[in-house]
Amino acid sequence: MNFLQPARAGTQLLSLIGFATLAIWYVVPRLKPLGRADALTVLLWIHVFRYVALQAFSAQKAGFPISDGNLMEVVVGDGAGSVIAFATIVALRYRARLAIPLAWLLVVETIIDTFLNIRGGIHENLMGAANGVTWLILGFYVPLLMVSLALIIWQLVARRGEAFDHSAEGVSR
Repeated sequence: MNFLQPARAGTQLLSLIGFATLAIWYVVPRLKPLGRADALTVLLWIHVFRYVALQAFSAQKAGFPISDGNLMEVVVGDGAGSVIAFATIVALRYRARLAIPLAWLLVVETIIDTFLNIRGGIHENLMGAANGVTWLILGFYVPLLMVSLALIIWQLVARRGEAFDHSAEGVSR
């Protein structure tokens, strides 16, 4: 019996519950007094480090049974998410109008990327095959990304009419 599959699923579920609880109890109350740009920036930084998916190349070399096509889909998707997140942070810092469309682009890209990664993992029977760093990323970082994505959507929807704060701290950092 392969115990890794239920262990990974359990880890992801527990991490998702833990990060969601942390978000509700601690992050949400601290985001409310922030301006829209600053609140989004805090949440977007989590996505900047999605380039950690590049480790999938070494995981494949070490025996993770992912195909070259699926590997490239993972790396390109997460690399794109990383770049979009960073570009959005820069746009938010300078209060550019493009910031909100970029944030929505990240939301859409992340949803599509997540769907494609799940589909590819199921198609190639990768569920339970992860170990080492790959297992840690799937068990801890991916649930964190999902919770932050939900918070980003919440900020974009709940504050859709809010103008960027143009305080001295907001523009001249």
